[in-house]
Amino acid sequence: MEKDETMTIQILGTGCSKCKTLYELANRALQETGVAASVEKVEDIQKILEFDILMTPGLAIDGQVKTAGRIPGLEEMKRLILEAKAG
Repeated sequence: MEKDETMTIQILGTGCSKCKTLYELANRALQETGVAASVEKVEDIQKILEFDILMTPGLAIDGQVKTAGRIPGLEEMKRLILEAKAG
């Protein structure tokens, strides 16, 4: 029997406007793909540093950094989500 694990998408940033945009983009991409996932903001600088990124905003899916220092387009975001879901 397959486990139904929920994907976790983390937005890495201290709350700047780009971080908020990335958060909204992640939610929109999830709606459009129909993938079930939780989206959380990681604003604690120590936790962000644990991801070893040099620039924010950062995007991590299930703990793996996918982008840093930029906001991906909607199509790229959907592709990253679908690739992560496929494993």
